[in-house]
Amino acid sequence: MENDKSPVIDNPWKMLRQFTAARIALGRAGVSLPTTPQLAFQLAHAQARDAVHLALDADQLRRNLIDAGIDGAEACLILDTAATDRLTYLQRPDLGRRLSEASRNALTLAMQEQGEDVSYDLAIVVADGLSSLAIARNAVPFLSALQPRIAKHGWKLAPLTIVRQGRVAVGDEVGYLLRARLVVVLIGERPGLSSPDSMGLYLSWMPHVGMPDSERNCISNVRPEGMSYEEAAFKLDYLLSEANRRKLTGVALKDESSVSAAVGGSTRNFLLSDR
Repeated sequence: MENDKSPVIDNPWKMLRQFTAARIALGRAGVSLPTTPQLAFQLAHAQARDAVHLALDADQLRRNLIDAGIDGAEACLILDTAATDRLTYLQRPDLGRRLSEASRNALTLAMQEQGEDVSYDLAIVVADGLSSLAIARNAVPFLSALQPRIAKHGWKLAPLTIVRQGRVAVGDEVGYLLRARLVVVLIGERPGLSSPDSMGLYLSWMPHVGMPDSERNCISNVRPEGMSYEEAAFKLDYLLSEANRRKLTGVALKDESSVSAAVGGSTRNFLLSDR
């Protein structure tokens, strides 16, 4: 007679898995991980590796931005960093923080054609970072959610820029060359084993080459399974407004917004009982 009893021994706190994508309460088979979560781990690891090495289709992204009606997309510039290929980008983070000479010259020439007295209130830079998948999936819907919030300020927006092989700090050089007071960098974050498509937002006031990280603000994990586009747009709009008012970003600028109330979310802690 067959024994149909499962060899997997469950954890008593298995119910908590519904609240997180983290690998908790996976159970055990003897002294080992059960087959199903082991295979899921290998798949997630492969997806993370693919996200790191996948090249960004910048031309398709530009078309998507234009089709979505994003401000500045028609004049969008595609730029490259000093990292000439993906392998160099991964091995030399410093090269991903600076534009290539050709891109720097192209951006400088574009601003010269605009005139010496032209400047912008805000520049938005879209960079592939360590997950071009994150940018391909999230950049357009996020900017669609952000655009109406930005429009109410009446700020002058610089042409959008897409940077291939880019790190966060490349936005400082782009923002400086565009003569922008504020720069926001949308960038693919380092993939996790449950989040190969997480996008980060980095904000800098009066950007320039060599800015320390302490002078930047960050909003992380923007994606449907993480921070929603509407919530991230609300938080970024708040930080942009405060940065513009206080003339600074970084450790001196705190997020004191009431996000959940503004976007209809809940502040209830699921770990606390209703009693």
